[in-house]
Amino acid sequence: MSLFVAAIGATVTAIVELTVGPYIRVGDAQPHLVFVFAVVWTFAIGLESGLVWAFVGGIALDVLAQRPLGTSSFALIIVVGLAGAIARLFYRWRPLVVVPAVVVLSLVYSMTLFLLLGALGSSTAVQNPVPALLPSVGYDAIVAILVGPLAVAVHDRYVEEERVDW
Repeated sequence: MSLFVAAIGATVTAIVELTVGPYIRVGDAQPHLVFVFAVVWTFAIGLESGLVWAFVGGIALDVLAQRPLGTSSFALIIVVGLAGAIARLFYRWRPLVVVPAVVVLSLVYSMTLFLLLGALGSSTAVQNPVPALLPSVGYDAIVAILVGPLAVAVHDRYVEEERVDW
């Protein structure tokens, strides 16, 4: 059931990111809602569901934004895999680690997407892309502060762990 919810959530989030995102832009910073929610979903629910979110959300972003098909999915899958590894390392502290993970992985996601689009000839040439990407990293961090710890804590509170019955 969580895989289906992840697919529907990713599609809706991609639509919201591309329709509402330009209107909530602050300067050059625009949030990557599909990315933030994919990482939060991975921390809260698990890697398998996060990968579904990344794949479906990336395909939806590529189709709706008319990017080369698969670029956003590839970048999101890489980042969600890293998020799954981080979540597994810091299992007990997931509500606290989700925000720093989003900050670091936002830069990784943006650079991966920048390199992919540049390799496919769809991106503008910038000599040093990091300063151009930092405002969006900050915006992603703010969204993660608002959503991340709460989502992980609520999931941990209301979902029973599977235990071995003896």
